[in-house]
Amino acid sequence: MQKKTRKKQVIETDFNEILSIIEKAKENAFRAVNHELISMYWEIGKYISEKVKSNAWGKSIVNEFADFIQRKYLGIKGFSAQNIWRMKQFYETYKGNKKLSPLVREIGWSNIEKSHCFKFKGFYS
Repeated sequence: MQKKTRKKQVIETDFNEILSIIEKAKENAFRAVNHELISMYWEIGKYISEKVKSNAWGKSIVNEFADFIQRKYLGIKGFSAQNIWRMKQFYETYKGNKKLSPLVREIGWSNIEKSHCFKFKGFYS
């Protein structure tokens, strides 16, 4: 009877080690996805900033783009006109800081949202 209990403990320890591997992989995947999302926000913000700066785009074009993306990707969230302007603001806030701009892509989006120098209220709403 004691052998079965001991064997169960060993097996449970083994299973918990496998669960640790799974959890680590999930965390790594989350970080990778987060990095890609922030890079996407940065690139969209940069693109729009440059179009606006060259007077090629204005508010109505961004509204048209927001509608366009909703038609292309039904149900996608985070791409309202307001949020697209926030992506531009995100890029413009950090682009000039040579030391900070590469790091911004490495931190979590929620940390960027909470930043004192950059506020995103309701970005995902």
